[in-house]
Amino acid sequence: MNATWQYQVRIRLAPECAAIARQEPSNEKLGPLNAVLARHHAQLKCQYDAFADYVAQAERDGIEHYPLYRWTRETIENPAKKAKYLEAFTLYVNGDEVYEKALADALEADLHSLANAAIIDIRKYDTNPANNPQPPSHGKQAGS
Repeated sequence: MNATWQYQVRIRLAPECAAIARQEPSNEKLGPLNAVLARHHAQLKCQYDAFADYVAQAERDGIEHYPLYRWTRETIENPAKKAKYLEAFTLYVNGDEVYEKALADALEADLHSLANAAIIDIRKYDTNPANNPQPPSHGKQAGS
């Protein structure tokens, strides 16, 4: 069987631009990036904020229902990892976290064409588990 994988584009922003993107996403310093995002009906979501949202939701609903709670909490509490994830952004297209390859390819190409100092790195991922690191198994400590 030939599975059809979904894709996701992630970017890393320069520290100053990452802070602006989190606090004032419509700031003119992000104008070229925002133009590309608008063309693709895409929005930025800071990975640190997504992790913090997951932890907060787990704490509201009961952490026993969230298998990655401990790993995620340890990640956002680690200063080095926090700094890394504050600069990392997932791009949602039409509100979706993963999307068709054609959408991801077009978005990635437009981002590469920006040649903008705000964007440090652009990566495209697919949902094929063989191509992605797997989360720690339930009950294992992060780093074990």
